[in-house]
Amino acid sequence: MKRAFVTGITGQDGSYLAELLLEKGYEVHGLVRRSSLLNRSRIDHLHDDARLHLHYGDLTDGVSLVNLVRMIEPHEVYNLGAMSHVKVSFEMPDYTASTNAIGTLRLLEAIHAARLECRFYQASTSEMFGSTPPPQDEQSTFHPRSPYGSSKLQAHWVTINYREAYGMFAVSGILFNHESPRRGENFVTRKITKAVAAIEAGIQDHVELGNLDAVRDWGYAPEYVEGMWRMLQQDEPDDYVLATGVGHTVRDFCAAAFEHAGLRWEDHVKHNESFERPAEVDALIGNASKAHGALGWRAETHALDLARLMVDADRGDVSRLLGG
Repeated sequence: MKRAFVTGITGQDGSYLAELLLEKGYEVHGLVRRSSLLNRSRIDHLHDDARLHLHYGDLTDGVSLVNLVRMIEPHEVYNLGAMSHVKVSFEMPDYTASTNAIGTLRLLEAIHAARLECRFYQASTSEMFGSTPPPQDEQSTFHPRSPYGSSKLQAHWVTINYREAYGMFAVSGILFNHESPRRGENFVTRKITKAVAAIEAGIQDHVELGNLDAVRDWGYAPEYVEGMWRMLQQDEPDDYVLATGVGHTVRDFCAAAFEHAGLRWEDHVKHNESFERPAEVDALIGNASKAHGALGWRAETHALDLARLMVDADRGDVSRLLGG
């Protein structure tokens, strides 16, 4: 039985990846940060699977990573843990760098020091491209526009460095935005779809958003974790962009979500400049041709269908909340 170690297992991507790996017969070990409140709702449904093991630790604690890597002896490591909110990274730049950049270095060094012959996946991000004009692919110039993007770029390059310096099977998946009903409520897509469900039910009247003109390439998270797994099944390590190749504005996503509930977004969306970034990323649209050819991977769900899918899920949550 293959063993996988997943950081960020309680997040959106981590929960879908855990499901995928368990379906494929893996023993799955997940890294969980200790807190006074349990935040495992995304993986609660996996609780009874004896092949799932959760361990307390943190990417800012190198000792915990060394001990866990030596104890688990994983065949595959998926580093999905991060301080992942771009706007918040401007307010917490030191923590963002320590978790995202140095945390990746700590994990890679723990694997190297243990002399494990395991395969390593680094969750890189389209935010590394920043102000580079689209479409962006594996050869595009990096120009991050936030502490988050900068920290992820350092993690990306240190992954490449460990691959080249020590011959590690280490890959980076440069994933463009990918969403789902499990997306955190402070991310713009989920903020929109959750608001649509609440407004339709009469619970709230409006939602406040920042830049409606930002263009993003939104895909569906379960499809993207399949791409992560495929990267670690290749004969040789390499880096891949995963994206739909289609860009939409935040306004487009809003319109699709509200229209699905029979509402006009213009009646319920208010602008709040406090939600805008100090340095904006205008347009991220990926070219995943390399992944199409090498991995046989292709995005099937695009932004506007995703908006409707997420609205339906949030409608269900509201109905349960109201006792429907």
